[in-house]
Amino acid sequence: MMMSLGVSAQDAIVPLWPNAVPNQKTDTNEKEQVEYRESGIIWITNVQKPTLEVYLPAKGNANGKAVLIFPGGGYSGLAYDWEGRDIAKALNGNGVAGIVVKYRLPRSKSIVADQQIVPLQDAQRAIRMVRSKAEEWNLAKNEIGIMGFSAGGHVASTLGTHFEDMVYPAQDAIDGISARPDFMALIYPVITLMEPAVNMGSRESLVGKEPTMEQLNYLSNEKQVKANTPPTFLLHAVDDNPVPVENSLMFFEALKAHDISTTMHIYPSGGHGFSLAHKDKRLKNWLDLFVAWLDNLD
Repeated sequence: MMMSLGVSAQDAIVPLWPNAVPNQKTDTNEKEQVEYRESGIIWITNVQKPTLEVYLPAKGNANGKAVLIFPGGGYSGLAYDWEGRDIAKALNGNGVAGIVVKYRLPRSKSIVADQQIVPLQDAQRAIRMVRSKAEEWNLAKNEIGIMGFSAGGHVASTLGTHFEDMVYPAQDAIDGISARPDFMALIYPVITLMEPAVNMGSRESLVGKEPTMEQLNYLSNEKQVKANTPPTFLLHAVDDNPVPVENSLMFFEALKAHDISTTMHIYPSGGHGFSLAHKDKRLKNWLDLFVAWLDNLD
């Protein structure tokens, strides 16, 4: 028996910018690089064609929720499967669409013109595009949120606090859609660019070695929380040395001060960059905690 199956979005890779990519130099010899590291992680650098990689659950399992996923990598690369594809597939098992955002990196000075706004440009465009595809992808337009890991957590928290900022010229009708996430999950996130809790590698990649105080304030997202910042799930380990736990603690306090619904899980150990933490008996169920939180959002 022959069966005709529709094209599944399971393997869909959608370009973010159908026309010219904003804030991008055209006279560069740099090439996008994909490296398979000894650890098994797929590491992407010099991103020039930002995309969405879409993983949808079967329609019978789908609950209409979607999470855009921003992998970490210190703003110098993307841990693309470790904090991207694997997370999307795990979310699918819970009925949630997982959409991995391959965003441009500010460290690529020969590729981008204005370093500090390039991740926010891609993040805003990404969530607008997902909302524009809600009907096609069987999603609820008001249940589309974001998840970021490490520096990807900074991208996510920047989107969650700067979604109203105009950071690129509109290209089409999609750019008239709201860029506000309906919820945020920040996993061992970079939040602040200020001492003493700053991750200096992420900061230097984003704003250089001699940033202005205006730059630091604008992108220290604990200082940018407002009344319309989305409900937030925070996860961090106390022994995280690269990105101190104070990043999550400061963001929690800012959210609390603005009466934003917030849940925070702080673990005594786990370090940094643990992804799904399948081999850690304390941390391995954190995604279940997130899914339960998501199910109970007002």
